[in-house]
Amino acid sequence: MRFMIIVKANQDTEAGVMPEEKLIADMTAYHEDLARAGALLDASGLQPSSKGARIQFAGSGQRAVIDGPFTETKELIAGYTIIEVKSRDEAIEWAKRMPNPAGEGRNGEIELRQLYELEDFEPSESIDRLRKMESAAKPA
Repeated sequence: MRFMIIVKANQDTEAGVMPEEKLIADMTAYHEDLARAGALLDASGLQPSSKGARIQFAGSGQRAVIDGPFTETKELIAGYTIIEVKSRDEAIEWAKRMPNPAGEGRNGEIELRQLYELEDFEPSESIDRLRKMESAAKPA
């Protein structure tokens, strides 16, 4: 089972304020623990939304590009960690061990969401094509 631990954005992350060295060290140790356990698949921080864009889809097939920044920081993410574990309970235990991304002594929040697996979908030609792409992308 794969899960994404989503780090919520805040005013500091949206302003491009880099985390303090202690938080970077704590996050590094946490990700090292995940890697040693064989659970870490990927992790990264995201640049502020001012460097991003949103693509809006209209019913007529048109697309509109909206450049950041985006005002609702509570709806934005500042980073993520993707883990692979045996159960939701194990994912929760790992998520609870993550250092507070807002910094020690501050209010912060992360979100844990399970990723879909190809097995969650009904068999179809498209799912078979995705399986072939997935197996081709895996290192030999």
